[in-house]
Order: sequence, then structure tokens, then C-alpha cells
Amino acid sequence: MKEGTPFIVEVNPKIPRRLKRMDELAGNLWYSWNRTSRTLFARLHPSLWDAVGHSPKAFLKRVNEQRLVDAVDDQVFLANFNRVLSAYDTYHSEPMRQNGTGLHQSDLVAYFCAEFGFHESFPIYSGGLGILAGDHCKAASDMRLPFIAVGLLYRQGYFSQLIDAEGNQVATYADSDFDDLPISPVLRDDGNEVHINVGFPGRTVIVKVWQARIGHVWLYLLDTDLEVNSLADRDIVHQLYGGDRYMRMQQEILLGVGGVRALQEIGLKPTVWHINEGHAAFQILERARSLVREGLDFASALEAVAVNTVFTTHTPVPAGHDHFSPDMMIEYFSEMLHDLKIEKEEFLALGQSADSHEFNMTTLAIHGSRYHNGVSRIHGDVSAKICGDLWPQVGPEESPITYVTNGVHVPSFLADEWVDLFDTYLGYEWRHRLCDTEFWSKIDMIPDHLFWSVRQSLKSQMLYQLRHRISNQHFRNHGSEAHLDRLLKYTDPINPNVLTIGFARRFATYKRATMLFDNLDWLREIIADEDRPILFVFAGKAHPADKPGQELIRQVHNISRLPEFEGKILLVEGYDMGLARRLVSGVDIWLNNPVYPLEASGTSGMKAGINGAINLSVLDGWWGEGYDGKNGWAIKPSPEHYDDYRRNKEESQTLYEILQDHVLPLYYDRGKFGYSEGWVKMAKHSIATVLPRFNATRMVGEYVSRFYTSASTQGKIFAQNDFENAKRLAVWKSRVKAAWHGVALRRLDEPKKRIQFGDAMRFEVGVQLNGLKSEDVRVELLVGRPGNVNASEMQHYSFVSQEATGTGHEQVFALELAPDLCGKLQYMVRIYPWHELLTNSHETGMMFWL
Repeated sequence: MKEGTPFIVEVNPKIPRRLKRMDELAGNLWYSWNRTSRTLFARLHPSLWDAVGHSPKAFLKRVNEQRLVDAVDDQVFLANFNRVLSAYDTYHSEPMRQNGTGLHQSDLVAYFCAEFGFHESFPIYSGGLGILAGDHCKAASDMRLPFIAVGLLYRQGYFSQLIDAEGNQVATYADSDFDDLPISPVLRDDGNEVHINVGFPGRTVIVKVWQARIGHVWLYLLDTDLEVNSLADRDIVHQLYGGDRYMRMQQEILLGVGGVRALQEIGLKPTVWHINEGHAAFQILERARSLVREGLDFASALEAVAVNTVFTTHTPVPAGHDHFSPDMMIEYFSEMLHDLKIEKEEFLALGQSADSHEFNMTTLAIHGSRYHNGVSRIHGDVSAKICGDLWPQVGPEESPITYVTNGVHVPSFLADEWVDLFDTYLGYEWRHRLCDTEFWSKIDMIPDHLFWSVRQSLKSQMLYQLRHRISNQHFRNHGSEAHLDRLLKYTDPINPNVLTIGFARRFATYKRATMLFDNLDWLREIIADEDRPILFVFAGKAHPADKPGQELIRQVHNISRLPEFEGKILLVEGYDMGLARRLVSGVDIWLNNPVYPLEASGTSGMKAGINGAINLSVLDGWWGEGYDGKNGWAIKPSPEHYDDYRRNKEESQTLYEILQDHVLPLYYDRGKFGYSEGWVKMAKHSIATVLPRFNATRMVGEYVSRFYTSASTQGKIFAQNDFENAKRLAVWKSRVKAAWHGVALRRLDEPKKRIQFGDAMRFEVGVQLNGLKSEDVRVELLVGRPGNVNASEMQHYSFVSQEATGTGHEQVFALELAPDLCGKLQYMVRIYPWHELLTNSHETGMMFWL
């Protein structure tokens, strides 16, 4: 018989009325941090649950209806179902908080990011940036903040990874079925979908707006895959970070410009705008365009936009910031240029720095915001130096760029076994004491044997999953069963008494995945003791265009195949959030050895630390703040002027010494109960120091107290009376900028070499203001110990304007001061522009020193 064309039909089960609210559970990403809710689905059909990528919505479309019918008569299932619904309803019934945060019911924070990582079932993320954004949203929901998020809805998220028999990374892509995702179209009051228009050269693209719910928080996602658009335009957000520079430009216009328009169309009016990385910085231009259309000049509009905009940078190297050619900018923004009523040079200057004519998205984000931060203390310093030319006369130590160290969402990454143990020994209140460092010292109340039992249980679960993944990987690559036995010799869930060290992250060259192999002879010596075995687990993806990163994967694979390392070094494919949760909770040591200072923050080590794993890391990113000498081990970075060879040699030597002299002896110093008391003590201290300091509640709380509250207040101040203050400040900055080149400073008093304690000194300086007024500037005296060149650590005293001298219109400023310190002191005098409306006293970037 000749075959005809096959047709496909999907038969969906009817959900029994008693279980109808499973639809609601599946449609809210609350499930991404409530494991009990995910377990409900998994227990109905475990293999299907794995097959659909742990997606509740996809699961409910494919599960056999009989299993749902049987569940209605399963009293155990119903009891669990009721408990989950009770927790869900309790969580969502708590009202929005108005007190204690500084934000009010009328406030609304809009958080823009190019990717969001909530759970592996919602693949619109690639790595750390997205997972951090997801944790930010989750914590905002937990804190009941007035908060929304804006992103792009990719048909293809980041690629799925396979590793072939030669160690080559094979990237595979699959289109998501939007019906399987926890999303729904945003609808107008008349029931029609919300669509917006975004202009591109020679055409208009229609954009559909979707929404996803994350607890209390709504995420709005933009999609161009509509029949009304051309095939090319339908593909704009087809793939996360896909395509060439033009595709990146179009995605970022869609996110920034389209995101603002989407919120306007929905009727949302944010009082704070948060740009998480420079991808969304074009929102600044669109917001300014709206104000110019209302009658403001561009300079005033930019001030009004900037005062309630927060910008977070995650990139520690200049080359990592997105940039576009001037011609490309003019091609895409000619209409914007016209609407803003500015010249091409002024427009391009918004994104240009002193050493480059390229249009840099970070530069635009800084020009269009007044709150800027890196994501760790070290990264804040690095960012201040990278962006120093934007404030050319201000030193990095006083740069307007500060930092908020990242944190992780504890409910998402803390294993359930710890939750149960904490409930028993710390009480249920631990959930509300996440940032209380003193409270977490109570972890010592947990008996060592129970603590160790949880650690071993979690390791067993991890080893079980590793066996499953390695087996599938091995047989797909046509490996033999005998060889598999060798590979899994130390991956034994029944006997988890093997020191297990995990390295799992993006395979970028600066993360140095292969530093462990710098001296193979020494490594052989370390792992040779059969009485003290070590298992190293590697996982992670390299970007498909990153050939050096893929070569690192091959190197790990090749070394893992050497006879002396077989079974002791495992390379696991398919790194995603599901595998990450197993690894961070199951390994004994979390290894991280980036090139200092290129690890902006890093959060995987935080996730491991809150689960009792111990960090062994270069003192970079968050570990530079987290390490206290007793909660893990640290590799001190080599001086930055060292070449790669010398740096790697010295730091790998330190790694080997730590493993050989500290880690192995401590782990295998087992007492009569079969575990090392010293190891348990360090693991407890890891939790006690990492969890309260590096959680997302603390992180978001800092954004609220340091940025969001102030930004909201400033935004309202600048908007009142038809943006009167925005106009005032714009005019003042223009006047100061024009005059500053002619401002001069000279000392009028005679310097003294020595005084007695308690005696006052009088300082006088003459200032040539070049048309400015005395109230337009601040003259300061900085006092400190000799050799201290950090202005932020010195004592500051302000001069007071006196009468004019009559000589060349010079203005006199004076200060009387009785030093409160004895010994040698150094002092310096400086002048900089000042206005009461400035958000940051050094935001003009202008300053002179005497």
C-alpha cells in the first residue's frame, strides 16, 4: 500500500475537577523554588516528568488521563496536593509590603534583562546573568516588592549540549512549544492580545507581549514570531544571543525600546527602572523620546530619565561590553535622532568613550542612569577603572560606580534535606532570618552525625544522577559495559565516602577549567593513594562560537581517558539548572580558579556553600569577601603583571599544595563514627558564613535601600511642576561644562610646618570661577596620614565662600580647622561642581586639585 502524508494530533487529558488547580500550579513559576509542588507532578509519572524536562505545563498535556483519575482516589497524593495548595495560597495571600522597604504601593520597579533563569523547564537563559536575574525576581516576590520584569521570549533558548567520543561539544537546538511554557498572552480589556510596533530601518515590526508569573512578580516577554512579520523579523528573538551584530542590535532595540512601549501599552508606570547589564540600555533613549514629545528639551529629558534609573554591570573586561559602529547606530536610530531633536554628534557621544568611537552600551547606560554598580567589591573597583574616562577628573575610589554583591535565592538552591534539618534544630524562623549572621551561628546546635548524614545523603543522590548521565553519554558514544564499570568505579551512591570535587560553570578561557592539569605528575601523586581516593567532576558549556572554550572541554575529556585518571575525573554533558542543583548540594569541594580579577562575582560557589560544600577558590569575585580563613580555602592571586605561564604555574602549585596538605588530610581524618569532625566543623562554618551574607534577600534588600528608594524619590522630585528640577539641573550642567576649563585654584595663606594640638589652622584659597557662582562649586580640604592617596578614606572639610578680592574677579574660600589627630598629617585641597539636585556629588566628572 502506498503511504500517504502522516498527520499529527496531540490528545490532551482532561484534568479531574478535584485536581483542577494543578493547572494553576503549573502556570506559576513558584514551582521553580517549591520542590514539593514539583514532586506532585513527578510522582504521577516519573519517566514522563524527566522526558518533558520537568515542565509541569508540558506534563499535564501529555500524562495519561487514567493516572490523573487514579490520583483522585489516592489519599496520600491528595494529602500532598492539599499541603502544596495550602502553601501556595498562603504565599500568595500575603499583601504587598509598604513599610520597612522605603517603597510604597504607588511605586513600581521595572527590571530589564536579556535573559532570565528560573528553572530548566523555561529555557530562556544561558548562564549566570540569567540565573541571577531569576533569583532577583524570586527574592522580590518573597519580599512582596512592587516589582515587574521585562525580557525577550526566545523560541530557542541556550543550546543543549552533547559530548561525543572524542570530547567534542555538540550543540543542539530545539524550538520551544510556547504551549508547554508557563506563559500566556497579555490581553487588553476587550480580550484582544496586546501588540506593539517597533521601528527598524525601512519597516515596522509587530511585537506580541506575553506574561509569566513568578510568585507575586509578573515578567513581560516580547515576541516577534508573528505571521504578519517577514521571515527575517520573525527570527529576531528566535535564538538567545544568536546571529550577528545586526541581530544583536535588533534584539537590544526590541528589549529596550520595545520593553518601554510594552509597559506603556499595558498601562504600567514604573517609578524605578533597573537595567541589568547593558543589553537593555536603549530604554533610556525611548523614555527620553517620550519626554521630548511632551515638550522637554533632550538634556532635561535625559536628566529626568537618569535620576530614577539603576544600572548594574556584570562584565569585568572592556571587550565584554556590547558596542556598535557609529554608522550602524545612525542606520537604526535616524528616526530616534529626529525625535530627540539633537544632532548626530550629540547622539553618538551618549555611547562613546575617550578611547573609542564605537557606541558602547555600557557607556549609554551610565550616561542615562545615576545609580551604577558592579556585582562584588572587587568587580566594583574593576568597573570604576574600566569606566573611569566617563568621570575623567575623579579618582576610581570616588567613582559613582559602587557595588552590590550578588546573592542566591535560598529556597531555589537549598536542598530539602537541609530545610527539614533546619526546621528541627533552628526552628521555622530561619526562613525569616536569612540575613542574620548571629542567628546562623546556631548551626553548631545540629549534631555532627546528623549533619554528616545529610551531606552523605545528598552526595549519594548526586552520584546516582551522575551514574545515570555518564551511562547514557557512554553508551550513546558506543562505549562498552566493561569500560563503563571503570568509569564509574568511584561514582557509587551506596558508598559515597570518596572526596568529591566539583567544577561546573561556563567553559570560558579565563575560568581556567584545566588549571588542575598544569602539572600532571603532581596530580598523579595526589590521586594515587587508593586509601584516600578523589573524584573530580567537570560540567559546563562553551559558547558555540568559543573555539578555545571548546578546546578546554576536549582537554578535560582527553585527560579523563588516561588510564591513571579513569574513573577519577568525570566530564558530564548537558549542564543545566537541574544538574547544577545536584552538584552544588552533593560535592564536598567546589573548585573555582579564574584569572583574577575577571570573575565579576560568581554565584555557584554561594549555592555550594549554603549546602555545606566547602569552597576552594581564587580570591576573586564574591570569594574575596566571603573567605574568612576558616570556611574554605583560598588561592591568593598572583600579581596582575605576571604573564599567563607564570601565573598559572604559581596558582596551580598553590592548588596542589592545598589539596595535598590540607584538603585530603582533613577529609580523611575520620574518627570512630566514620567522618572527620574537623571537616564537619568547616562545612558548618561554610553555611553559617555564606548563607546569611550571600543570599538574594540581602542582595535585593540592598538594591531597595541604596538605589530603588532613592531613585523613586529623585524621580518624583525631578518630575514635579512639569519637570522643573530636571530643566534646572540640565541648564546648570551646561553652564558648568562651558565654564569649567577656565576655573583655577590657588592657595592664599602661608602653609605651616608645625602646630600644637588644639591650635587652629586657617586655610584660604582663591578661585577663578570663570563666570560661575560660589554656590556652584564645593571647595574641600582632605586630611589623612602621609601616603594615603585614597580620597574616600580621608577626612573631608568644606571651605566657606568669603568676599571677593577684587583681583581678576577671584573668589576667596576659607576654612579654620583644629586637627583632631597628632603626628604627621597630609592634606590636599580640591574643587568640584556642586548642586543640591545632584544624585551623586561627582556625577559631572569634573574636579581640580591644588
